[in-house]
Amino acid sequence: MIKGLHHNAYRCRDSEETRAFYEDFLGLPFAGALEISTTKTGRGTHVLHTFFQMEDGSFLAFFDDPNTPFDFKAQRDFDLHIALEVEHQQLEPMLERGREAGIESRGISDHGFIESIYFRDPNGYVIELTARRPGQEDNVGDEGDPHEILKKWTRAKVATQ
Repeated sequence: MIKGLHHNAYRCRDSEETRAFYEDFLGLPFAGALEISTTKTGRGTHVLHTFFQMEDGSFLAFFDDPNTPFDFKAQRDFDLHIALEVEHQQLEPMLERGREAGIESRGISDHGFIESIYFRDPNGYVIELTARRPGQEDNVGDEGDPHEILKKWTRAKVATQ
């Protein structure tokens, strides 16, 4: 059975810029860096794999692979974002800190069950800092049975295609 998230891994443009954002700005401990020169299949490579630890023991990880092209295209929040949970009282100070640092910042957005602020990291990824609203600690919204919502969505989507 799955116990939880160990790490999510993303490409990065530059490991030092990424470290500065995640360690210096967000405050995540820089927990590890692995220089990879050979893949598990024996192919030569030159990649740095970095890890930033969250309070629950899981990690955000990045691959710096300067010799392999990667399209760092602009992503909308609905395309890709990384949501990290914080205490509610951290939202305002972090938003102000981001603005003062010249980091693309926006919020506070009220989503009903959570409130969020958003930044764009040096790789172009949208980073959401989110705080659960009181009384909403154990859910992701109360819109009804998720299976029924999905069935309704699927029927409507198929009908419009």
